[in-house]
Order: sequence, then structure tokens, then C-alpha cells
Amino acid sequence: MANSFSRIPRAWWLAIPLLSILYFSSLSTAGMLGPDEPRYASIGREMARSGDWITPRLWGAPWFEKPALLYWMTGAAFKLGLSEDLAPRIPVALLSVILLVFFQWVLSREFGALAAWTATLMLGTSAAWLGCSFIGATDLPMAAAFSAAMLLSLDWIETGARRWLPLAAALLGVAVLAKGLVPLVLALPLLWCGRRRWRDLLRLPVVGAFLIVAMPWYLLCYLRNGGSFLRTFFWEQHFERFTTESLAHGQPFWFYAPVLAAALMPWTPALLLLARRALYRDARRRFLLLWMLFVLVFFSISKNKLPGYLLPLAPAAAALMGIALAEALAEAKGARWVLPASALCLMAIPAALPILPQALAAGLSRAPLPAFQWTWLLPVALALGVYWLERQGRRAAALAIMAVAVTAGVLALKRTDLPAIDQAYSARPLWREIAARRDRVCIQNMHRSWRYGLNYYSVTPLPDCSQSPQPLHVQQEPGYAPQVRAPEPRRTAP
Repeated sequence: MANSFSRIPRAWWLAIPLLSILYFSSLSTAGMLGPDEPRYASIGREMARSGDWITPRLWGAPWFEKPALLYWMTGAAFKLGLSEDLAPRIPVALLSVILLVFFQWVLSREFGALAAWTATLMLGTSAAWLGCSFIGATDLPMAAAFSAAMLLSLDWIETGARRWLPLAAALLGVAVLAKGLVPLVLALPLLWCGRRRWRDLLRLPVVGAFLIVAMPWYLLCYLRNGGSFLRTFFWEQHFERFTTESLAHGQPFWFYAPVLAAALMPWTPALLLLARRALYRDARRRFLLLWMLFVLVFFSISKNKLPGYLLPLAPAAAALMGIALAEALAEAKGARWVLPASALCLMAIPAALPILPQALAAGLSRAPLPAFQWTWLLPVALALGVYWLERQGRRAAALAIMAVAVTAGVLALKRTDLPAIDQAYSARPLWREIAARRDRVCIQNMHRSWRYGLNYYSVTPLPDCSQSPQPLHVQQEPGYAPQVRAPEPRRTAP
């Protein structure tokens, strides 16, 4: 036992507790959020209850917006006895941490320990990766499986070695089970960077591994549901989602420029290091750059845009930033500004604390401007300390302090904002208010985000007041949480 512990790299003694705190704390402090998370959780719970693991069903009706991977993960968690708030989230958080460990292992093998640990720190503490790891949605499972497949291809890109290609193909099949055909399109940089040996991708072990993983569910779902599955899943959720604004997520072409800057916080300043041409001296680094840019351009062209769509580029961006920073820091005075600048970006956390619940509930434009607090200056002191460590040549210590600072900031956000977010953006408190008298409640009017959440907690959806009037009505004013009220008596003419 002692020998096995001695073989664990020292960095993991810091990384393991930080990952546990960042990814597994406070997962049930807020209830299901937004319109998607409660729907996905409801489908997974129904699969566990009914034993039908093929046809996704949302409150009794077939629902073909997404493939089955997330539902299987959630359903398995329900089978293991996890609660209604943990079952949808624990599997996603666990998959995220597994990808981070795998990410560090691959990059260490390809680019060295310093680049690997720097990149893993950046990815694991970036806003987008952390945020999506907290929510039981399809973005993180797809991004994790897709990224693992792309990372396993680095050896083939550089040397032509084919040993990892079948496993990479199987992981790409997992990504297709997470979010449809999108990962296949996003993997096109493999064809470009490996164009001289593209036939390797068509070898039977590679194609067979992909088909064995990806095809059975699609085939079984089609055989059970016929043309409605094909029409909804492939035409509406792929072609129309990309080419039209019919799904009400239309955004301008430049939408993802600020999203990318926010997604990589607090490490956004390190993006400037990617402008160095000397960074791309081998095929693996050019592949990482093409992977990142292709995801960015592809989703920028799409008519429908959501911030989570960019998540598959985060591992490529973090890998390049980690490599660039590790090489720059190896120089006597190279890039000493990056870590202090990243520390200053942590000012976004105390600034966001007072406005985040309202921004989620009613939109950022309706959230009040925060009043200045002295805590905003803590990142300035952190930046000065990090710069001093840089001057002393103690770069590992500077990175470790940044990791601890991000963890502290995230913990403060969870402790301060998650209870408020639960009240302002989740239907769980509303359900707790009406659970004991549900047979006397109907829905007068409610935004779909709240309606889906309430349906999840009530299991059987509450009726509309127009169809089944009850003594108590749930009503919602725009920008406010729903309230339970007795209906106003009708006025009769004198």
C-alpha cells in the first residue's frame, strides 16, 4: 500500500482535493435549472422506472431531441438510489473529472509534464468547463467523449501509429450517442491533418469500433418509432437547427467571440500566446489549433447558437494555452504577465456574486449593477503575489496558488449564490410549497423553464387551469418567480 501511494505524482495530492471541492460540492444546493436540465432528468428517471432504455419519453410522449447517453447515465444513477437532484448531476461531474485525468495523461505523454499540468489546471478551472460540469445536460458528455477521441488521435497525427485509433473511434461513437451527428462534423480536422494517411480511418477495426458503439441505439430506436424518429431527430434537430432560426436561439455571427472570452475565464489572457507562429512547429499543435478554430467557425455559421455549443473547443484551447505558457515560462523572462493578468480576471467572481441569481432568472440586462465592494480588490493582491513568485522563478507555486484561489472563488459563489439561484431560477422551492396540496393546484400561466422544472418535481404534471380549474392557481409575472394564489373573483355587472 505504501509503495502504491509513493507512485502517485505529488501534484495529485493537491489536484484530488481541489477537484473534489470544485466538482462534487453543493451539487444539490440548487434544484434543476432552466428548461433542459429537468427535461433530461425526467427522461432518465422514466427510463429507470419503466425499463425501456430505447425510446426517450417525456411525461409519457416519445421525445427525440437528443440521443440516449445522458438519459442512460441519469437512469443508472436513479437505479443506484441517488436523489432526484443528484442523479442527473453526479454522472456528469464524474465524467468531467475522468476527462481531466485522461487529458493530463495524454498531454503529459505528448508534450511533457509541465505543459500537461498547466493545461489541465486551465481546463479544470475554466468557467465553461466548471459550469457545464454542474448541470445535467448533454454538452459536457459530448465534449468529454469527443475530446478524448481527438486527444487519442494525436499520436497518429504525429507518427502515423494506429494503435489508439479503434479506441478513438469508439469514443467518437460515444459522443454521437451524446449529441447526434455533430461530433462527426467536428472531427473533420482529423481528415485534414491526417490526409496523407486518411485510409487508416476506414480500416475495419476503426469503422467497426465506431459502429459497434454508435449504431445499435439508433437502429433500435428507428425500428420502434419509425419515421417520426428520423424526421424529428435528423431533420428538425440537425438540419433545421443549423440552417434556420425556428428554434428561437438565433444569434449574430460574432456571438461566440465574447462567449469564448468568458468561457476560458480566468485564463483568457493566455489566448494571446497562441499568436506565436513558433508554437505550431509540429503537426500535433497545428491539429489542436485547427480543432479549436473549426469548432468556433462551425457554430458561428449555425443560425441557432447557445453558449454551451463551444464546449468541445475548450480542451483544445486549454492544451494550446498550457503548452504555450509552459514554453514561454521556460524562457528567462517569458510571459510573466500571463498569470498575474489571469489573477486579475478573478475580479469577475466577486463582481458576479450579487447579480448572478437575477441575471439567470430575468436576463443580464435586467440584473442591477453591483455596488463596489472591497473584496473586488482581493484579486489585485493575488496578482501581485503571483507576479512576485514569477520573479522568484517559482512558477509551480504560482500555478498552485491560482488553483487554490479559483477554488476559493467558486466555493464563495456556490455558498452565496446557489441558495439564491434555487429561489430565483429553480422550481424546487415552488414544488415544496405546493406538494402537500397538489390536488388543489392548477397552472394559470408559467414560463416553460419553470413549468418543466415543476413537472420534474411533481412527477405527474399539474393540470392547466383552463382544463381543470382548482382552488389555487400558479401564476407568473415576467421576470419574477411564480406564485401560488387564489383566483380573483369575477366581477359581475350591476
